[in-house]
Amino acid sequence: MKLDKFIRIVLGLLIVVVFFIATGALLFFTETALNVWDRLLEGPWILRWGYLGAMIALVVFAIYLIWRLLVRRKPPAAGKTAAGAPLTRDEIEARLRDAGAAGVDVSDAQRELQELASRQQAGSIHLCFFGEISTGKSSLIKALVPDADVAIDAVGGSTSDVRHYRWRNSEGSEILLTDVPGTGGHEEGLDDMALEEAQRAHVVLFVCDGDLTRAESRSVRHLLALDKPLVLVMNKSDRFSVEEQAAILQKLLQRIDDMGGSLERDKVVAVSAGGEMDVVRRGEGGSERVMRSQRPADIGVLVVAINRLLEDASQPLDVRRDRAVFRLAAEKLADAERQYRSQRSEQIIRSSTRKAVIGALAAVSPGTDIFIQGYIGTAMTKELCKLYGAAPRDLDIEEFLDLSQSRVGKALPLTLAVAGNGLKAFPGVGTVAGGLVHAVAYGLIFDALGRSLVYTLERHGQLVPEEAAKQFEEGISEYIEAGVRRVTRLALEEETDAG
Repeated sequence: MKLDKFIRIVLGLLIVVVFFIATGALLFFTETALNVWDRLLEGPWILRWGYLGAMIALVVFAIYLIWRLLVRRKPPAAGKTAAGAPLTRDEIEARLRDAGAAGVDVSDAQRELQELASRQQAGSIHLCFFGEISTGKSSLIKALVPDADVAIDAVGGSTSDVRHYRWRNSEGSEILLTDVPGTGGHEEGLDDMALEEAQRAHVVLFVCDGDLTRAESRSVRHLLALDKPLVLVMNKSDRFSVEEQAAILQKLLQRIDDMGGSLERDKVVAVSAGGEMDVVRRGEGGSERVMRSQRPADIGVLVVAINRLLEDASQPLDVRRDRAVFRLAAEKLADAERQYRSQRSEQIIRSSTRKAVIGALAAVSPGTDIFIQGYIGTAMTKELCKLYGAAPRDLDIEEFLDLSQSRVGKALPLTLAVAGNGLKAFPGVGTVAGGLVHAVAYGLIFDALGRSLVYTLERHGQLVPEEAAKQFEEGISEYIEAGVRRVTRLALEEETDAG
């Protein structure tokens, strides 16, 4: 008899056996169910319906347990509103309360709301002059407010902090003109300072001196995304002819359209802040001398554009300003949450690594399986997922640990070698025992496991077992090299304490 024929006969017999077992089971359960139903019909109605209710509850509970076990849950969308909907004060304050209760430092975000409340109470309109260095923002403010003590430097970059100047328009309304540091400079932090103040203002006067650069285009795109009322001001227009000015203004309008924004023609203006210039005067006999001459300012169209914008009742400046500040507060809260998660994840990884080292020292002969202490790996994974707002299934955690464990064997020789070298680097250790080397190796692998998981959670917002295990495999060499001294010192401390 050929082998394949024998296999087919065996499979046929198994099918017959399974068929009889399934048929018998079906008949048994059917007979049992009918007997139970007959008895329920003979009994009182309350017993019958109570029994049915209990059965339905058991089925629902079983389905719920299966769903919890098998269905991958999406991470909670904390702090997110409906698509495209701006944050409200209640929403950002609720996020601040939750984050503060979790231990996040929310002071920066709270200060934004406090500053907003102060400005709301004052009732002033804030106009922010924003742009790259040397575009003439301070000169424009000086032209609007001649008596203001505005620092102007021909070299550019004269403004290194936020300054406010009071100005009254033709209607007699008092307006605060805000001068911020020019972007694109070399001093760190000034770009962020300028952009944050622009978000706090009612209106942004974006000052350029020609067509937009790539960096200027990014800034304009960001301001448009904030729904920030905007006037595009081309300064130093006296360098161009009337035809050239018209061409540049048309180009600026086209830039806004290309960004998906919308800006009316009267919100793109060409001005000249004036100021001093060198003039060559010829004297008798052909002699020449350079004299400083004052250029007159030409900012009439800017004043008109500002007044029209402030008089436009269709644009709720306060509401749009408040939304931009709520978004700024949310951004600062997100930064604080990232910093908190980074610090807290480091604590969780260190704690788990310490437990792994202690377990390895106690076991003496750990073998090649990093998850002998599977409880530590599971607990660390759950704690890190909770920190990042992920809600994985138990099967996801088990799959991640299994996939990572399958990759440990390849990296174990390298890990043991690095652990041994790391111990020898500490004076007084000398020739180290195998148990201590394995303890350090355990710690290094747990440390790498935690960092690969954090990387995946930061990138995806949830536990993706395949991605996390792949990151563990690809980054383990880098992780163990970076953590060898830290984990080795931890292992030596634990051995000393145990001794």
